[in-house]
Amino acid sequence: MRTSWNENHAVLRGTAAAEPVFSHTNHGVDFFVFPLSVPRLSGTEDRLNVVVPQPLLTECPPTPGRRLEVTGEVRTFNNRTGPGSRLVITLLARALSDTEEPPCNQLTLSGVLCKPPVLRRTPLGREICDLMLAMNRRYGRADYLPCIAWGALAQRCGGLAVGDCVELEGRLQSRLYQKVVGGVTQERTAFEVSVTTLTPTAPAVASG
Repeated sequence: MRTSWNENHAVLRGTAAAEPVFSHTNHGVDFFVFPLSVPRLSGTEDRLNVVVPQPLLTECPPTPGRRLEVTGEVRTFNNRTGPGSRLVITLLARALSDTEEPPCNQLTLSGVLCKPPVLRRTPLGREICDLMLAMNRRYGRADYLPCIAWGALAQRCGGLAVGDCVELEGRLQSRLYQKVVGGVTQERTAFEVSVTTLTPTAPAVASG
């Protein structure tokens, strides 16, 4: 029986791209963030931000060039320190270890669609569907994650509605884009989930 909190599991294998820096303190534990570079089959690399608690950092320091496997959960929040709100997506590490295994970028998620799907075409005519997935945590908070689906899967996703419950698998990817702010062009990074499989599910129920 599914409970009122949603599945949120990620496995990343890649290379630490920079030294970790302090992020925040929560319940007396310091957390640090570092970028993990994960190559795609196409040769493009996704540069993904991993948040690590101090105890894991001490056990396995993510020094630049070190090949690592990270398992954990996707986390999101709105950064309001700059102009406008900007969705920040990270992976909260639950385990961190050295690896010699091939690169991996795999997410397994379940949640509820909280915005109407947007089905559109790229300039080259390929169909793409934008989704926004809300995932409840165990203790009353939620994460909101932008997702994209392509081709025949995009057509199916275009028929979904707000409030539909879904389970999906995919990868977390980064994408550079340019935005003009005050007449100045800035380069920014967007993060999203590229969906590979998606299945509608029954609504979750409160656990006893």
